[in-house]
Amino acid sequence: MKLGFVSAILPELPLEELFKVASDVGYDCIEVMCWPPGNAKRRYAGVTHLDVSNLSAPLIEQVHGLTAKYGIEISSLGYYPNPLTPDSSQRELAVRQIGKLISAAQQLGIGVVTTFAGRDWTKTVEQNWPAFLETWIPLAALAEEHEVRIGIENCPMLFTQDEWPGGCNLFTTPATWRKAFEDIPGNSLGLNYDPSHFVWQRMDYLKAIREFGNRFYHVHAKDVRIDQNRLDEVGIMGCPTDYHTPKLPGMGDVHWGKFFSLLTDAGYDGAVCVEVEDRAFEGSLESRIQALKTSHNFLRQYVPKT
Repeated sequence: MKLGFVSAILPELPLEELFKVASDVGYDCIEVMCWPPGNAKRRYAGVTHLDVSNLSAPLIEQVHGLTAKYGIEISSLGYYPNPLTPDSSQRELAVRQIGKLISAAQQLGIGVVTTFAGRDWTKTVEQNWPAFLETWIPLAALAEEHEVRIGIENCPMLFTQDEWPGGCNLFTTPATWRKAFEDIPGNSLGLNYDPSHFVWQRMDYLKAIREFGNRFYHVHAKDVRIDQNRLDEVGIMGCPTDYHTPKLPGMGDVHWGKFFSLLTDAGYDGAVCVEVEDRAFEGSLESRIQALKTSHNFLRQYVPKT
């Protein structure tokens, strides 16, 4: 396995500075955000460290030069929109951009794209399914053609009032994954697995590794702390932000020893990227870099430097 971080936490840094931070701290790789420039206002969204719309030969050469100079790989190209939103213009933009990431990943020799499946939050999973297949069968075929794998994160995207009642991402449960892998041929579609999302949904985040570990194409390392007192007040149908708090790895309820034990049993040897969403460390650029250092120091006991 290789230890990395998600670049969204350092939106103000240019690409080379990202590589320098990764190298200085001791990381192996970076998940590089590739939003269309100027698009999206959601927290952690809209970050463009690599503009895949303008992937010229000189830019490709520059990226390869940075990986060689700093000894840091790019684990995946990341972009997390809602490609099933009822807004047709935003849906078309998202699907088109995912296609650009797939092409860019092949050109850069990266091999993995990380994203969301999307969802119309006003509809059930079953009602979303025809649109899901219409969108993702061609994207999966495109990825297979380009020899790229797609890791869809298991975040429900159900954190703000405008995401109720269904959330903005279908790919949140083993039942949905199982059906998707049955309905979409090939192996280009898989998971970018984050255990913290199962914790706050009161699901077994270890059990999923046993069945779906072979579909893990990327992993996010984020922890979460459940406030049982608040959960007792608002219940599981309350807004999730009312009873859970994202934390740095080791500062929440994920048992990381057991998590990595099962990852290794499953034969996973890909990237594990720290995703910093801990507000306690967001006060400044220095504190966010400190969050990356703290997370790195904690996780290195499970992902030794090679």
